[in-house]
Amino acid sequence: MKASRSYPRVIVTEKGARWANGGHPWIYESDVARIEGACENGATVDAVSEKGRYLGTGFLSLHSKIRVRLVTRNANDALDAAFWQRRVRWAWAYRKAVMGEEDLSCCRVVFGEADGFPGLTVDRFGDLLVTQTLCVGIERIKDTLFPLLVETLREDGADIRGLYERNDVALREREGLAQNKGWFPLPGLPTPESAVTEICENGIYYRVDVENGQKTGFFLDQKYNRRAVAQLAHGRRVLDCFTHTGSFALNAAKGGAEGVTAVDISESAVAMARANAERNGLGDRMAFLCTDVFDLLPRMEEQGHRAFDFIILDPPAFTKSRETAANAERGYKEINLRAMRLLPRGGYLATASCSHFMPAARFERMLRDAARDAKVELRQIEARQQSPDHPILWNVPETDYLKFYLFQLV
Repeated sequence: MKASRSYPRVIVTEKGARWANGGHPWIYESDVARIEGACENGATVDAVSEKGRYLGTGFLSLHSKIRVRLVTRNANDALDAAFWQRRVRWAWAYRKAVMGEEDLSCCRVVFGEADGFPGLTVDRFGDLLVTQTLCVGIERIKDTLFPLLVETLREDGADIRGLYERNDVALREREGLAQNKGWFPLPGLPTPESAVTEICENGIYYRVDVENGQKTGFFLDQKYNRRAVAQLAHGRRVLDCFTHTGSFALNAAKGGAEGVTAVDISESAVAMARANAERNGLGDRMAFLCTDVFDLLPRMEEQGHRAFDFIILDPPAFTKSRETAANAERGYKEINLRAMRLLPRGGYLATASCSHFMPAARFERMLRDAARDAKVELRQIEARQQSPDHPILWNVPETDYLKFYLFQLV
């Protein structure tokens, strides 16, 4: 470590130093021995072992159990504008490499720790960028960082007309941050008149409301999983459960499904899915149902329903903590067991979990139990994850969250 450092120091316990040396960028409150120097919430600090060995530089959070989020382990790095510009360019270059030119118009540009931007999400929806900031350190530098994001994309030919902040999430309070949402003022660009735009993914058009839509407006992580469903759906009768904006159902219909029924408990979601179907000229082969999937599947089973030979299960996260994982597993088993019983032999099942707290091994164990109880065998077609614009860091398990499986029942 260089002798001359301008940042305050966070002294980390031996246990915390071992954890940090294992590659994880988070240092927890319980692993901080002391802080040397006066520090504001969100300050840039050096993390150092009790023996004085440099561990990394990152952002201090005085309110969170995650006390330091490391940004770099290179003592020669200064976290200035040039540093962040390099990080932005690396993130965008990665997307260009793994997504291909045709998929860059709607993709995740920054995926938090996986791109070296702790607690930051940046999604691109056509001509709009949407951010969500869950780290106080990033909040403190956003006046520098956000213009760099827009500048980098515009220099590469992307017509970005605005950046909208979706900070209306309770997790910000753990960082001592207030909830808010609204346009971020960008130098040289007028404030957009509308927070609604249109994107095209897999040849399907969607209306995206970045101000009021779920999360940042649209779920981008299933892009290629939806494409896999489209390929399998040709000539089949498809039931899409938890359809939300209808994305899986629309891909199935565009893929040549004989018919598609899209189900969601939310009336507004069903209305949006129906509007998306009309926008894409697919309304004539799609039906929409507003009901609870947990009520619908047992009712269909009791009635001896055999109308579908392809069922898609893409529920919202049933658990957001380890404490509720057991209840979530029961919920996942319930819907998967019912779907397996409804499908004929030779039918197809797509099933997913988007919760980090439901790891793949546990999800797969649940599927095996459900198949045993349904007295069917599962022939795996594919096991997939999130699209590569949501990269997984093996030293950061939290970045590995989406499980997606395609099966044939035999």
